[in-house]
Amino acid sequence: MKKIWVGRTSGETDKLCDDFNSSIKFDSRMYAEDIKGSVAHASMLAMCGIISPDEADDIVKGLQSIALDIKSGVLTPDPDCEDIHTFIETVLTERIGEAGKKLHTARSRNDQTALDLRMYLRGETDEIKEKAVTLIKALTDKAEENHDVIMPGYTHLQRAQPITFGHALLAYVMMLMRDVDRLSECRKRINVSPIGCCALAGTTFETDRVYEAKQLGFDGVCENSLDGVSDRDFVIELIGCISVLMMHLSRLAEETVLWSSSEFGFIHLSDKFTTGSSIMPQKKNPDMAELVRGKTGRVYGDLFAVLTVMKGLPLAYNKDIQEDKEQVFDACDTVKMCLDVFSGMIKTMTVDAEKMKEAAQKGFINATDLADYLVGKGIPFRTAYKMSGETVELCAKNGYVLETLPLEMYKTLCDKIDADVYKAVDLKTCVTRRNSLGGTSPESVKKQVACVRKMLTEIGSGK
Repeated sequence: MKKIWVGRTSGETDKLCDDFNSSIKFDSRMYAEDIKGSVAHASMLAMCGIISPDEADDIVKGLQSIALDIKSGVLTPDPDCEDIHTFIETVLTERIGEAGKKLHTARSRNDQTALDLRMYLRGETDEIKEKAVTLIKALTDKAEENHDVIMPGYTHLQRAQPITFGHALLAYVMMLMRDVDRLSECRKRINVSPIGCCALAGTTFETDRVYEAKQLGFDGVCENSLDGVSDRDFVIELIGCISVLMMHLSRLAEETVLWSSSEFGFIHLSDKFTTGSSIMPQKKNPDMAELVRGKTGRVYGDLFAVLTVMKGLPLAYNKDIQEDKEQVFDACDTVKMCLDVFSGMIKTMTVDAEKMKEAAQKGFINATDLADYLVGKGIPFRTAYKMSGETVELCAKNGYVLETLPLEMYKTLCDKIDADVYKAVDLKTCVTRRNSLGGTSPESVKKQVACVRKMLTEIGSGK
């Protein structure tokens, strides 16, 4: 296919260079955005008297026919073409003649590429948010179902204090809610139009950038043409938001792997979201969770790749910037798939409440509650803390837990301890009394669920 930039050079580049330079194999996914942008550009050119209304009408009809043909598979982007923008312009000219050559007036591939990418990523951001909300709903539903299921809470991966499983799941919900908020903020900076910045310096034609931006649903325009064509902050920010989201998914994946292991046995994953072993018939492997954990590193790589590409570039556009697309496309594709898989995995998993409670009973995780009980008896906290530790040691040596240690043995450590100690160290009491704002009690979990559902309603209404 003849190159659109023939003139200063012959255009007879080496085949190896053509392949090296081409981006159509990955930027063709933006064909709909490119056509939509070109339709708006033709409309603006006609409105400003730069082309005639008839020419604009021919251009728009030609572009619409190309969109339909690509979507239906009748027309396939030519892999020998440099990029999707060139391909569409070339086909348009072949179909409608000279009017097609006027479409590129008052724009450059530099601002055209930036425009297409911003429109495409705007849609990707909305889709990622939607999938994140689906996972949030799945986790919230599961948290509500298990608002009173007792499990050990951990610090340093050591049993620490009793919590409810609903409380644990809601911690991840809160992480994901922040991710949704970050994506919303990021979208605002994506939704700024660069079209009309042209190659780098603007144009000599009397154009209306604001009109064109409004036609395409942008909130505003890039105020500096040099920045408009060379800025890829929005790409970096989006991959950054996705990286944080993937980090949260990776943490949840790690918990899922642990919780579903035989050593924990807290949850059971559906056969639909696990695999087996080729040699060990007893295995049920949490491969989906492990893959999410692994793909997090891949997305981090996408982020660092674009940061590295951009770190030393002078103004304005440089061909290096073409390397942004494969990275951001990969990050978007990866996180969407991970969110879909996790939503299905959470919806179909089952919870073993007895196994969780059994684990909670073995770790002396109610020792803090014993100390609090002693404080209630008038003993200073630090003294109570020491007495509680000595009680745990006494239990460990004699094969008891705090709930079963005989009262006479309690009294050897502190004569203020009475029979009401057993209620104080009961695991159900321990979680029920932690009813502070954001705490682990069943009532607190219900309030957190209600709060999340309210926030989701506001997200749905666009507030």
